Amino acid sequence: MTTRRLFLAYTASLATVPYLGRGQHAITAPKFQAHPFSLGVASGDPDHHSMVLWTKLAPEPLIPGGGVPPQAIDVAWEIASDDQFKKVIQKGTTIATPQLGHSVHVTPKGLPSNSWFYYRFKVAGHTSATGRTRTMPEPGAKADSLKIAVTSCQNFEQGLFTAYEQMKADSPDLVFHLGDYIYEYASGRNGKIRKHLGPEILSIHDYRTRYAQYRGDKHLQEMHASCPWLVTWDDHEVDNNYANEISEQKGVSVTDLLTRRANAYQVYYEMMPLRESSLPHGPRMDLYRRASFGSLAEFHILDTRQYRSDQPNDDGRDPLNGDATNPKNTLLGETQRHWLFNGLLKSPATWNVLPQQVMMGMLGHGKEGEEKKFSMDSWSGYLAERELLMRFLEDRKVLNPIILTGDVHTNWVHELRADDRKPELPVIATEFVTTSLSSGGNGSDTYSTIKAFKAANPCIQYHNNRRGYILCTITPENYQADFMTIDTVTKAGGKTTKAASFTVETGRPGVSPS
Repeated sequence: MTTRRLFLAYTASLATVPYLGRGQHAITAPKFQAHPFSLGVASGDPDHHSMVLWTKLAPEPLIPGGGVPPQAIDVAWEIASDDQFKKVIQKGTTIATPQLGHSVHVTPKGLPSNSWFYYRFKVAGHTSATGRTRTMPEPGAKADSLKIAVTSCQNFEQGLFTAYEQMKADSPDLVFHLGDYIYEYASGRNGKIRKHLGPEILSIHDYRTRYAQYRGDKHLQEMHASCPWLVTWDDHEVDNNYANEISEQKGVSVTDLLTRRANAYQVYYEMMPLRESSLPHGPRMDLYRRASFGSLAEFHILDTRQYRSDQPNDDGRDPLNGDATNPKNTLLGETQRHWLFNGLLKSPATWNVLPQQVMMGMLGHGKEGEEKKFSMDSWSGYLAERELLMRFLEDRKVLNPIILTGDVHTNWVHELRADDRKPELPVIATEFVTTSLSSGGNGSDTYSTIKAFKAANPCIQYHNNRRGYILCTITPENYQADFMTIDTVTKAGGKTTKAASFTVETGRPGVSPS
């Protein structure tokens, strides 16, 4: 009853807040003593005629309020077909409100499909950096090629974001960030490369300051400005390993976690180029959604954190011998699972891609002759739902399913089966797991026991322990994944190169080196 009362209280109070500036009287912007667009610009969630354009007023981003008076302020925007803005297509004025931390979310509509654009913002005589963005092809339209970059896990304290420099040079059409955009830990807990400000974050101000630290990174800013992003979260945007209403920290009540979730979810919305449909209501935020690139690819973006049941208390035992097989266990929740299955059934796309958070390949760890241990904070802890999804993909003949995963700070390629421990079963889908962008430090080129590990886990096709991202090129014939790794994130000047490449052919589950 406490949980429900808290949820209803948040929903009732936040529903009345003029988040988007409606009904507010904007003032002429004050004279800022520093550049108000210090956190850059971004775009995201494109469709065939629109996208979200984002910025935030923050001349002093690391202090409460960002150095902006607590008033609604007019911000001008424009979008053009050229970077000199000689051919402006649309322009207007929106309102940056203190209720949303003076963030700005603009959604120009009616734009030409499958086209690139440039955008910028203006306030009080200041002009933002110029961003580059695009629309998708018309639904069902033929599309010959799409290039996407896939990344996750960018711990500010454990490494520099240098890999974004090469990602920008790769010029992807879209970036998918699969979670752990920030880390919530107290200053100095995770490393010494750079330090978080303050203790572990809990309040709205805490989360705003932490995001401002990350968004102050020049490589991250430049990558956001270079193309649209589609984002989803994992756990560190709120609290390590939280599951729905449950914290792994002892002594944290449901009420405490939901209060923290409400703060974290609001600031996540404030700082990301998300559509109004993702506007949070207290500790609830609709983040799972779809994006289509013509007839070529349908992206079913998942949220495996907000609706999940608690991780099974199996102590890593073989899932078939423990709670992981309980059919009540869920990563998706019933509503999201039905949404996913319905979308997969209706999808006309050549490739059906599931950008999501935690590993779907079943990897058992342990010495020969001993009982293997599996991660319960992955799909191995929710085996009934995992098998339900795999069987659905197989039985309903979903076209060319690809799973994109983050979370584990290492690169993997997996051929997925209904039960990955049974190599005699048919391959149903391919999973590409991206390493972290910086979390975990430099890493290494190999895993010391990879040969024995691969022998015990037939789903594994590749592993690498460096930092970086995956660059995917999608055509009607092939899905190619290039694993881009960087030699160092602990000092400036790291060099990013292609470590390996794998291809999935249309109509043929499984991968081959390319």
